[in-house]
Amino acid sequence: MSLRTMILKMSEGLGRTCAIFFLTLIISLPIGIVVALLRMSKNRIISNVFRFIISVLRGTPLMLQLLAVTYGPYYLFGFSVSRNKLIPVVIAFAINYASYFAEIYRGGIESMPVGQYEAAEALGYTKAQTFIRIIMPQVFKRILPSITNEIVTLVKDTSIAFTVSYQEMFTIGKQIANSQTSFTPFVVAGVFYFIFNAVVDFGMGKVEKKLDYYR
Repeated sequence: MSLRTMILKMSEGLGRTCAIFFLTLIISLPIGIVVALLRMSKNRIISNVFRFIISVLRGTPLMLQLLAVTYGPYYLFGFSVSRNKLIPVVIAFAINYASYFAEIYRGGIESMPVGQYEAAEALGYTKAQTFIRIIMPQVFKRILPSITNEIVTLVKDTSIAFTVSYQEMFTIGKQIANSQTSFTPFVVAGVFYFIFNAVVDFGMGKVEKKLDYYR
C-alpha cells in the first residue's frame, strides 16, 4: 500500500475523530459549569454527592468508563448500542471530561476575591448578574491555560475509542498496520494528532490574547 493511499484511508477516520472531539467539548464544557456549582453547593448532601461522582470519574480509567457505557446497557438490560457506537463513545468522553472541567471551574471561581462580589452588590447587581457578567469572564481568563491543556489531552484521548472498535483514525491506522505489518500507519497517525493539536493550541492562544484585557 502506498503512503498516499494509506493517508487517504486514515483520513476517512479523521472525520470520526473530529466528531468525538467537538461533540465532547460541546457537551462537557457547559455540564462542567453545572457540576462545579453543584459541587460548591452549600447543601452538604448535594456537595458530597457530586464530590463523590467527580472522584469516581477522575479516579477510574477513561477506557473502563468507555467500556461500561458501551457494553453496560447490554449486560444490565439486554439493550445493544452496537449499531451506533458514536453515542456511547461521546457519552463516556463527555461525562469524564465534564468532571475535570468541573474541578477547573471550581478552582477558578473559588480563586476570585470576595471584593468582586461586594463591589457588584454595591452596584446593585443580583447574584446571577454578578456571576455571569463579572465573575465568569474573569474566571474563564484564569482557567483558560488549564482548559487548553485538557482540550489537547482530549485530542489524543480520542484514540481510546479503538477499545470499542469505533472506526476513528487510530483504529483504521492500527488495522492497516496489522494487515501491512508496518509501523508507518502509526507514524502517519502521530503526524495527524500533532497537526490537530497544533491547530488547537494556536486557536486557544488567539483566545488568550483576546482576553488579555482582564489582567
